[in-house]
Amino acid sequence: MPKRILQGAVVSDKGHKTVIVKVERKIKHPLYNKIIRRSKNYAAHDENNVHKIGDMVKIVESKPISKTKRWAVVEGQ
Repeated sequence: MPKRILQGAVVSDKGHKTVIVKVERKIKHPLYNKIIRRSKNYAAHDENNVHKIGDMVKIVESKPISKTKRWAVVEGQ
């Protein structure tokens, strides 16, 4: 089974080797048929601490690294 890849912006880089990535998705409201934005924060492993707040990064599913980290940064812009 392939691993999921998500893209989002770094909103926090305070943790050691950890960044918090906000991933936004657009969905259609079932009743009002309007496009609305939903977002979720993911804790991702950043091995070299190179990504800063505002960077756009791609994250991929990985094995559990800690209690909340199940994602790893694969590339950034």
